[in-house]
Amino acid sequence: MKALDLITIGRASVDLYGAQVGGRLEDMVSFQKYIGGSPCNIAAGTARLGLRSALITRVGDEHMGRFIREELAREGVDVRGVVTDPERLTALVLLGIRDEKQFPLIFYRENCADMALCEDDIDPAFIADARAVVATGTHLSHPRTEAAVLKALKIARESGAKTALDIDYRPNLWGLAGHGDGESRFIESAAVTAKLQSHLGLFDLIVGTEEEFHIAGGTTDTIAALRSVRAVTRATLVCKRGPMGAVAFDGAVPNRLDDGQSGPGFPIEVFNVLGAGDGFMSGLLKGWLDGEDWPQALTYANACGAFAVSRHGCTPAYPSWEELQFFLSRGVKEKALRKDLALEQIHWSTNRHGDWSTMRVFAFDHRMQLEDLPGATPDRVGQFKELCLDAALAVADGRAGYGLLCDSRLGRSALYKAAGQGLWIGRPVEWPGSRPLTLEPEIGPDFGGLSEWPLAHVVKVLCFCHPDDDAAVQAAQVATVTRLFHAARRNRLEFLLEIIPSKVGPVDDDTNARLIRRFYQIGIFPDWWKLEPMQSDAAWAATVAAISENDRHVRGIVVLGLGQSEDDLAASFRLAARYPLVKGFAVGRTIFAKAAEGWMAGRLADADAVTLMADNFRRLCTIWDAARGDTT
Repeated sequence: MKALDLITIGRASVDLYGAQVGGRLEDMVSFQKYIGGSPCNIAAGTARLGLRSALITRVGDEHMGRFIREELAREGVDVRGVVTDPERLTALVLLGIRDEKQFPLIFYRENCADMALCEDDIDPAFIADARAVVATGTHLSHPRTEAAVLKALKIARESGAKTALDIDYRPNLWGLAGHGDGESRFIESAAVTAKLQSHLGLFDLIVGTEEEFHIAGGTTDTIAALRSVRAVTRATLVCKRGPMGAVAFDGAVPNRLDDGQSGPGFPIEVFNVLGAGDGFMSGLLKGWLDGEDWPQALTYANACGAFAVSRHGCTPAYPSWEELQFFLSRGVKEKALRKDLALEQIHWSTNRHGDWSTMRVFAFDHRMQLEDLPGATPDRVGQFKELCLDAALAVADGRAGYGLLCDSRLGRSALYKAAGQGLWIGRPVEWPGSRPLTLEPEIGPDFGGLSEWPLAHVVKVLCFCHPDDDAAVQAAQVATVTRLFHAARRNRLEFLLEIIPSKVGPVDDDTNARLIRRFYQIGIFPDWWKLEPMQSDAAWAATVAAISENDRHVRGIVVLGLGQSEDDLAASFRLAARYPLVKGFAVGRTIFAKAAEGWMAGRLADADAVTLMADNFRRLCTIWDAARGDTT
């Protein structure tokens, strides 16, 4: 059995997508950063659908090149074929959404890294380990990249792999249109037609729009163009027809496009056509490589294209396999798919990055508790939080499954130093001790402060709430949490909701479950729940049931400490660890309390404080792992 389902080959760029919609690209003032380039998009799109995909390309030896490599890896794409070019920069594309018909874009590809791809970058063993190789038209436009593609295709065919071509015609990238005409989709060129026709016989599947078949066939009569292509290849031809869907021809081309094999289309709002073809291709390849018939493969393709045209960006718009199945079984409920709340929740929760199936979190986001210590000043608290980070890193030692909670008001230096260290990072936003809930000033009255956060930071909010809260307190807190949740999603940030009802009123086995159901009922779907250690199996069972029945894709639960002793935490860990939904703990004072008191008073040196906290944290990790039965 081959290790890979497909390898795509060709362009890889960073897409800088205008965040403002409905204006000129000249007037856009902020941009979202995504991976881009057809082969890159297709590799990620097929990985989301469950295929084992890989990409062959080049990226620069700089921040954007590393971004592409890391983002592809997070999407599950094999990046062994991504070569780092020390001499060239990664390609960039600036894109915008003007209206439903105008999508301006500018390609920054002068001597870019991916166009330096050469035959030496093609590893025969790597190619031979794939079931299919997918090429795109741009890399046939230059002799060096053309030679690399042809070598890959030759090896693929010799090893029994399938081959596919997405014509992906961009006149700009063939040197036929100016820098300001990146939006141009068709310019006649006999030279381009001849180049394409010289290679069409190498493919088992050829996909393009009507305009792309016009360039491949050398005529603007679509049927004549398809027949011209058919004359030089036995490949299945798939012609995309925009809102009319697509048709497949695996034999002679009939007199009408409507006589080809087709799958159902989907009546959705057109918001952004950029990247729709790559989404379509991802769905088509899923059906093709899974052995589905063409109507079924085209159904996948049309649905994936529908997702793409209704969302911002290219790769971020593409569905997971579970999301696609949900959409096909339920149908269109809201034509603007990005506004379909049920669909968007599945999209978000099934496309998150990172494996956090184990959570050993050192929580030093405390503010009041540290500020109240003798000898504490804001600067001293900040310095102490850096020591907490050192302790967390010492215990983690580069291994997965460790994290921290740290604030940015007093702990900013520690928070910034934690970046890129492989730790899960949660960041609190609540004003300490507030009830009704109010937020730290950095969040801002419009919650716009979240726009400054790195995507790796998780929004953590502690809400002191109880099912029996009076109506006014409940309404105030619900309003704040609701706005915060939607602001987090808008800024592509995960959300952790911490609730501690025992600090408000008496609790029983059903208290947490009642609160949790109430939050789901108002439309809040936390990625994480942070819950106090419950003292009975019945309480844990009710709580886990309340979460599972509302969100089976939730990241999980972490158990907080409430300053308990290690012995008390060990007992609560043993109870919580019976439930797979509980991923670990987020504990603070049990780890740092004695070190903080001694260090603030001048009785402990930096190194001694770090050692004490690391020892405490390490013991808690051992206790949790033993409770879970995990000794890794």
